[in-house]
Amino acid sequence: MRLGRHRAALPPEQRRRKAFQRGMLAGLTAVAIVAAGLVVIFGGGGVLCTTREPVLVNVAAAVDVAPAVMEAADRFNGTKTAVGGRCVLVQVTEQPPATVLRTLIGDRAGVLSERPDGWISDSSAWIRLARQQGASALPAGESVVATSPLVFATRSSLAQRFSVGRTEMNWRMVFPSTVRGRLTPTDNEPDVVRVPDPSLAGAGIATVAAARDVVGTGPEADKALTAFVRWAQAGSAPDYRSMLAAVDDRTFWRRPVVIVPEQSVWNHNLRPSADPVVALNPREGTINLDYPYVVTATDPDVADASTVFAGWLTRPQAQEIVRRAGFRSGDGSQGPISPGPRIPSGAPRTRTSVSSQDIDEALRAWSRLAPPTNILVLADTSKHMAEPMNGSTRVSVALQAAKIGLQLFPDSTHMGLWEFADSLDHIRGYRERVGLGPISEPETGQVIRRSRLDELTSSITAHPKLDSSLYDSILSGFRKVSGEYREEMNNTLLVITAGRDDGKGVDLPKLLDVLRHEWNPDKPVQIIVIAFGKGVDRASLSQITATTNGSLHEAQEPAEIIDVFLAALARRLCHPTCKPTT
Repeated sequence: MRLGRHRAALPPEQRRRKAFQRGMLAGLTAVAIVAAGLVVIFGGGGVLCTTREPVLVNVAAAVDVAPAVMEAADRFNGTKTAVGGRCVLVQVTEQPPATVLRTLIGDRAGVLSERPDGWISDSSAWIRLARQQGASALPAGESVVATSPLVFATRSSLAQRFSVGRTEMNWRMVFPSTVRGRLTPTDNEPDVVRVPDPSLAGAGIATVAAARDVVGTGPEADKALTAFVRWAQAGSAPDYRSMLAAVDDRTFWRRPVVIVPEQSVWNHNLRPSADPVVALNPREGTINLDYPYVVTATDPDVADASTVFAGWLTRPQAQEIVRRAGFRSGDGSQGPISPGPRIPSGAPRTRTSVSSQDIDEALRAWSRLAPPTNILVLADTSKHMAEPMNGSTRVSVALQAAKIGLQLFPDSTHMGLWEFADSLDHIRGYRERVGLGPISEPETGQVIRRSRLDELTSSITAHPKLDSSLYDSILSGFRKVSGEYREEMNNTLLVITAGRDDGKGVDLPKLLDVLRHEWNPDKPVQIIVIAFGKGVDRASLSQITATTNGSLHEAQEPAEIIDVFLAALARRLCHPTCKPTT
């Protein structure tokens, strides 16, 4: 006998009614199951789509736009959009444009583990560069997801100070004050305008283009652009976040301004601050950063899915997400939603004179000017440098110039210093004072090379009784730099001299013959000569510098050294096909 609850048997009519109800319930359950399957199979839009084997699309997006694209991808995935009967599933990762570029062109170092299927960079310049460098499987067109104009950003209190001093933000502020005709900025100007690193950020590329556009072309413009690059390198930063964080840091720069996309100011001000950052438009007009989507997938099905997502990002739902994240719409017609009081309300005036070709040329100029320098300085301390010059001696004027020039070299520089005069150390015609190496590191002990070099420019003196060993020293110095040639740097022998040799060592024909024989166009070492005072043997020195595609410069005042250095460095723009210069 079973224990438990039990019910009496139902009459036949009630049993038939219960059986009908169970059948109806089973039928409705089956319909519900089928309907639920149709949502997966057909999706919300009624397109055939199965989640069993989705088409996965991996999108690499620039750091600043990535959060908005991630949110948009979540919305897109919810639509169950189909390609070839399979649902498209998009996943987005933050990736610096330079890393994606190296991946697409097939570099081996600093690349992604897998090639992305779609790429959103922070400037179309990256995509053009990728195509120029042989990136495969990039279709001809791309769709712009978002835009953001470049702005000059600073603390609100500083913006008020600049306004009171009637200082408008303008593109010439990216140059060091020497280009603007003064050694130091005025109290009503920024003491630094920091620029994003153009090798890492689209805003940096656009800033180089604006700088080039402001100064124009020609030798003077090349020198100004060179000054900008040297100045920008010292204050460049890898990303917009760290640049804006530096604006809040009051321990180093007193009046900092940074050039960043407008959206990064919007994002920075999400954190409360008693002195928030404000975005200021340059008076000459700005450059709009675009954030283009390009399909990079090589698999046809994935490429189709990536194309579908690219198109969806330009539709109203996705564009609203982008604008709520502080960007302007892809076509630039609509501003950010709720921009806040620190963002200019109207659309900025653009600098129409800067074309995409100008931006590409500016990027090429930066790539030539920006690499660090491996430089050995030869300082003439012979009797000729003891001669009077402008109330002092040639060596004093030359070393004052060298002290100024030292400021133009960033910490990535390798530098050394020799002084030369005949029989200076009783064996050779030169003496090594600082060995060639990283300027920001000590050669021995605790004092870094930069400090040691700065000290020597104040303490080296000429030897009134010693002849000049100019040619011997040039040959030895050339061989030293050639022997310690660095592929990633510009390799230079800089000679600061009175410009005469007293003929006790190698003669000019022999020197020229050796230089022609040993100069390697695949590992070029430039000889740059800066001669001070009168009586310079220009004819001989011109032959020496021309042999190594170098240059000869004459100077009378210490302040001229800035112009001389910039002219010499600007030759990187034409190297190795520059015409001889004196």
